[in-house]
Amino acid sequence: MLALCAFTFYMTSCSKNQQSARVNVYLTDDPATYDEVNIDIQQVFINTGDGSAENWKEVSITPGVYNLLEFRNGMDTLLGSIELPAGKISQIRLVLGSNNSLKEGTNTYNLETPSGQQSGLKLNVQAELTEGITYKLWIDFDAARSVVKAGNSGKYLLKPVIRTYTEALSGAIKGFVLPAAAEPWVYAIKVTDTVASAKPDTATGYFLIKGLPEATYQLGIDASNGFTDKTISNVIVVNGVVTNTGTTTLTQ
Repeated sequence: MLALCAFTFYMTSCSKNQQSARVNVYLTDDPATYDEVNIDIQQVFINTGDGSAENWKEVSITPGVYNLLEFRNGMDTLLGSIELPAGKISQIRLVLGSNNSLKEGTNTYNLETPSGQQSGLKLNVQAELTEGITYKLWIDFDAARSVVKAGNSGKYLLKPVIRTYTEALSGAIKGFVLPAAAEPWVYAIKVTDTVASAKPDTATGYFLIKGLPEATYQLGIDASNGFTDKTISNVIVVNGVVTNTGTTTLTQ
């Protein structure tokens, strides 16, 4: 086997694994009768604890105007991704810009945002992140209910009605490989393809291979310094679960 650090889209760190999970944030929409509902999304934050200010983490996104009606009927678009500590997330905050608009036929209207929303829309999430797992988090706009006509003034207000939900997109494999003198590398192999790898911690032997698609894997352990390679078969990975292979001791 070649001792490469990572092989595919599911990248795995060569350094000591941290207790973290990846969250991909997507935008989707419920149906509406308008021709366009354009929302100016500038920032997205996720709160990793109880909602306190110090726990807000900013998601790296490309700010811009999104037509919600392009993401109906199961369609969505990726806003950005973030690596977060394993554990609870409680809220997501969506910061909108001023370039929001509505199109009906040939007419385009500005969507005015109430001043109280300038600091961001706070939405409850209440999810538990497991280390090594990749999650998909949707921001689901209800475009029809989010646009409110202001009497007979011809003005429209944007009062977002949004729900959020999450889904685990991957699983992971963890375990220990000893002794450290073997300087092992661990590879997750699906059929004949090496999907990802990890270098066990030099002190404890701990490894974590993250972001694995649901499947049955073979775990290949490549040893050095006169120690014998080893293979663990039938390692089953399920979305949202970290499969523990326990402690593997290599021999000379």
